[in-house]
Amino acid sequence: MAEEAMSEVQDRSIGDIIRDIHNLSAEQIDSILDYQRQKGVRFGEAAVALGLVSGEDVVFALSQQFHYPYTPVEHYVHPELVTASQPFGSQAEAFRAIRSQLINRVFNAREPKRALAVISSESGDGKTFFVANLGIVLAQMGGRTLVVDANLRNPRLHELFGVSNTSGLSGILSGRQEDNVIYQVTDIPSLYVMPVGVTPPNPLELLERPAFRLLMTELLRRFDHVVVDTAASSLGSDACVVVAKCGAALTVARKDRTRTNKLTELVDAASGVASNMVGVVFNQY
Repeated sequence: MAEEAMSEVQDRSIGDIIRDIHNLSAEQIDSILDYQRQKGVRFGEAAVALGLVSGEDVVFALSQQFHYPYTPVEHYVHPELVTASQPFGSQAEAFRAIRSQLINRVFNAREPKRALAVISSESGDGKTFFVANLGIVLAQMGGRTLVVDANLRNPRLHELFGVSNTSGLSGILSGRQEDNVIYQVTDIPSLYVMPVGVTPPNPLELLERPAFRLLMTELLRRFDHVVVDTAASSLGSDACVVVAKCGAALTVARKDRTRTNKLTELVDAASGVASNMVGVVFNQY
């Protein structure tokens, strides 16, 4: 039944969706079709050119047709969440290409179920940006996806997704009883966030506790995809500890900024503890 409903949504044309959103009259539809024929453009482009809808309306209609969660501009969305605010842009397309590779290499039924730790050698390499947007494109496929902030030194995922940071991973690892540590992301029903919570004075010791491995095992039972942010290796040994508990790792480097020797050291160290070292992604910004 659900599959039939999904097919029905995807079979609707852009014109039908735009017409319903703006309650366009038959005369307005005819004028759009006439302009479309004359100029040889798509329906949405014609409607924008005639001033009947905005470009934002067309993107929203596309998100409805292809079942992509999309955050309209009237809802605040952090500028770094490009796959939510610009789901059909070039950056979102790049993340979908990476998603396809990760599904083949990490998130597939042939492999043991693992969490993916995202690591980098330096702060500012774009690791948190990568984790957040990868989480979004994984959730856009419909599977339950959780992004975990294990950067206990400089956490940022709660800022990007606009969730509370009063409780989270640090509380669980410290043995505190905390009721609400996982938050569902607004407008993306399949995406969830576990923030750090209170920033601890002893991050490495907390991550080395058996509780972290037990937590990862439980989260992998509850979610289809688990992606974990980490602290830069220049700040301590946290990243490799997280990698060992997650099982899979992907390294992020920043073009013209990440130092080759530090990157090589990190990849070698992570390869020694990860059962699946996926590779390196280069950020360009």
